[in-house]
Amino acid sequence: MEPSNDTENNVRRSKKKSTSGGGVKEHKEQLQKLQQKDPEFFEFLKEHDKELLEFGDDDIDDDVGTDMEDGEAVEHEIKEKEPKLFKKVITTSMVDLWCKSIHENGSLNAVRSLMKAFRIACHYGDDGDNDSMAKLSVISSTVFNKIMLTALNEMDGILRNLLKLPASGGKNETIKDLMTTKLWRNHNHIVKSYLGNALHVLNQMTDTEMISYTLRRLKYSSLFLAAFPSLLRRYIKVALHFWGTGGGALPVVSFLFIRDLCIRIGSGCLDECFRGIYKAYVLNCHFVNAVKLKHINFLGNCIIQLLGVDLPTAYQHAFTFIRQLAMILREALSTKTKEAFRKVYEWKFINCLELWTGAVCAYSSDSDFKQLAYPLTQIISGVARLVPTARYFPLRLRCVRMLNRIADSTHSFVPVSMLLLDMLEMKELNKPPTGGVGQAVDLRSLLKVSKPTLKTRAFQEACVFYVVEELAEHLAQWSYSVSFMELSFIPLVRLRNFCKLTKVERFRKEMKQLIREIEANLEFVNGKRMSVSFLPNDPAAASFLEDEKKSAGSALSKYVITLRQRAEQKNSSLMESSVLVGEESSIFGKEISESDEEDDRKNEKGSTAFSSSWMPGNDANEVKEPKEKKRKKRKQQKGAIDDDVVEDLVLSSEDDEPSSESPPAREKDNDTGKRAPPKQKRKQKHKAKRLKQK
Repeated sequence: MEPSNDTENNVRRSKKKSTSGGGVKEHKEQLQKLQQKDPEFFEFLKEHDKELLEFGDDDIDDDVGTDMEDGEAVEHEIKEKEPKLFKKVITTSMVDLWCKSIHENGSLNAVRSLMKAFRIACHYGDDGDNDSMAKLSVISSTVFNKIMLTALNEMDGILRNLLKLPASGGKNETIKDLMTTKLWRNHNHIVKSYLGNALHVLNQMTDTEMISYTLRRLKYSSLFLAAFPSLLRRYIKVALHFWGTGGGALPVVSFLFIRDLCIRIGSGCLDECFRGIYKAYVLNCHFVNAVKLKHINFLGNCIIQLLGVDLPTAYQHAFTFIRQLAMILREALSTKTKEAFRKVYEWKFINCLELWTGAVCAYSSDSDFKQLAYPLTQIISGVARLVPTARYFPLRLRCVRMLNRIADSTHSFVPVSMLLLDMLEMKELNKPPTGGVGQAVDLRSLLKVSKPTLKTRAFQEACVFYVVEELAEHLAQWSYSVSFMELSFIPLVRLRNFCKLTKVERFRKEMKQLIREIEANLEFVNGKRMSVSFLPNDPAAASFLEDEKKSAGSALSKYVITLRQRAEQKNSSLMESSVLVGEESSIFGKEISESDEEDDRKNEKGSTAFSSSWMPGNDANEVKEPKEKKRKKRKQQKGAIDDDVVEDLVLSSEDDEPSSESPPAREKDNDTGKRAPPKQKRKQKHKAKRLKQK
C-alpha cells in the first residue's frame, strides 16, 4: 500500500521546519509517533527516503550552531542593505539649488543631477521600473511639476551654452558641423536624455494644456533632433497624432512644431512630414458635416502652409498624390462597378481634391504647381460627370466650386457653365415638389441626397440658388474679357429656355434676375469693345478693361458680391455649432516669423498647465468627477459617435429604395436604418429593464 502524497509532504515540511530552527529532537519524536500510528508508511520511508529518518545526536548540536550563525548572517545582511535601499527625496529647494549652480558656476554636475531628476519624473510609475537602485526619488506632484517646468524652461539654454551654440535658431548644417567636435562627444548623451525623456512623458500625458506647453517648449530644441534620426521619426509621429486628433490649441501647437522641424532640419524630415501629414489628413476627413467642416478646412490649410516650406519637394509629393486620385477615377470609368464608384464618391476622395485645389490656388504663381492645375481640372471634371443624376447634385456643385477656384487663381478658362446648365434641365428641378417643404438642406456637407429629400421644395431651392451663385461666379471672372459676348451666348439662351419651361415662379424670378445682370454686363463690354481695333489674338486683348477690373465696376461683379452675402447668411443659419479650431485660427502667414524664436521663452502659462496633481503612471492623483458630470460626458460622447457614423455610399437606380445618407441628412433613427419605436413601446422596454435590474 502506497502512502498518500499529503502524508509524505507533511513529513518533509516537518523536517524542513525542524532544520530551520524547530529542533531535531522534536522531529525525532514525531517520527516515533509515526512509527506507532502508521507502521506501513514508516517501512515505506525506510525503503525509499532514508534521509528523512537518519538523525543523530550530533545533528542536534550542529543544528543549534547553524541556527545561531544563520540568524547573525541575516541580521548583518539587513544592516548592510538598509543604506543601499534608502533614496534621497527630491525637493523644490534642491531643484532651485541646481539651477543656481548652473547659472552662476556652469556646474556640469548640477546639469547631470537635473537631468537625472527629469528622467525619474518622466518615468515615474512606469511598469517594470528599473530605477529601484536610483539614489533620487519623486514623491509629490508639486516636486514633479517643479522639475518639469524647470527642465522644459531651462534645458534648451543650458544645452546651447554647453555646446557653444547661438541662443536661438540654427539649421541642419549647424548640427552636422557640431557632431564632429569634442564638445558634442562629451555632452551628446545629455541632449539625447533630455529629448528621449521628454518624448516618453509626452506619450503618457492626457491633459491638453500640458501637452501643448511641453511641445511649445520642445520646439526651441527641435534643431537637436537632426542628430538623432530615430528620435526624429518618433517625434514626427507623435506630433502628427496630436495635430489630427487633439483639441483646443493643441492642433495649432503641433503643426507649428512640425513646421519648425521642416524649416530647421530640411531634407532630413521633409519627405516624412509631407507623407505623414497627408496620411493624417486622409484619416480625419472620412466624413463632413456642418460641425466638422471648419476643422477639415483648418487641417487642409495647415498642409498647404507646410508645402510652402519647400515647393520643389512639395511638387514631387503633390504630383504623386494627384496621380493616385487619377488612377482611382480611371478605374471607375473603365470598370463602372459599384465598388469602383464608391471609391470616388466618398468624402476621403472629395476632400483630397479640395486639398490639392487649395494647394494649386495658393501656389499658382509657382511654375511647378501651376502645371498641376490642368490634370487636377481634368480629374474634377471627370468626377462631376461620373454619375450624372439629381441625387448627386451636391457633389457636382462641390466640383464646380473647385473648378471656379482654379480658374480664378490661374487666370485660365475652365468650361464649368455646361455642368451647371445641365442640372437646370433635369426633371427634378422643373416640376413642382411632391414631397412637401422638407427640412433645410446644407449641400456643403452632403455628397448624395435621398429620394424623399429629392422631391422636397427645400432641396430644389438650394440647388437652384447654388447654380445661380456658381454660374454668376464663373461669368464674373470673364466679365471684363473682350470675348464676354461669345462666352455668355449659350448660357443666356439656356437660361431663357429654363425660364419658359419651369413651373416654379420663384425659380423663374431668380433666373430673370441673373439674365438681367448678364445682359447689363454684355452691354457694358460691347460698348467698350466697339472702340478697339486690335485682333482677338493680339496681346493687347489681355489688358482690355484692366482699370475697370481693378475697381470691380461691372454689373456681374456687383451682383456676385450680393450673392456671396446671401450665401454667407444662409450658411451661418445652417451651422449647428462651431468647432474649437475655427476659421480664424486656420490661417497662417507664408513666412516664418522671427519673433517665433523669442516668443514666450519663459511662458507663464506653464505654471498653470503643470499645476494639476497628475504624475506619469499615477491615475490615483486624478480628481474624480461627480457622477452627474460623468453621465453628461457619456451622453456627449455617445452623441459625437452617432454624428460620426457614415455608411458606405451605395449607387442605386431611380427605382431603388432610399439608402441611408451622410449624418446631416438622416431620416431614420441613429443611422441604423430602423425606425424609432413609438413612445409607448420605449416606456415599456425601460420599465422591463428596471424590473430586471431589481
